[in-house]
Amino acid sequence: MGKRRNRRGAVICIFAAAAIIAALLWFFSALSGVRRGQSEEGRQQLEDALRRAAVACYAAEGVYPPNAEYIAEHYGVQTDEERYIVFYEIFADNLMPEITVIVKD
Repeated sequence: MGKRRNRRGAVICIFAAAAIIAALLWFFSALSGVRRGQSEEGRQQLEDALRRAAVACYAAEGVYPPNAEYIAEHYGVQTDEERYIVFYEIFADNLMPEITVIVKD
């Protein structure tokens, strides 16, 4: 009867350890998903801020900004260059530029 209790205790310990490991894996997976969501939200906010600043520049100066650096310098929209890549393509002074922000991996 003593061997049976020892086996039962070992099985319970193994299941408890497996449950703890599974819970930890689930937690870290959820945390990773939250980080991805925050990164995407930050990307969208930066893209929107750049567009608003470009429109504000057009309203104030009569032309769209020549580049993203101009927006940062004159309109205060800062880009975290370690996290995002900004593509700013302008075709003409009176056409809204194509603004795309991509999250770096």
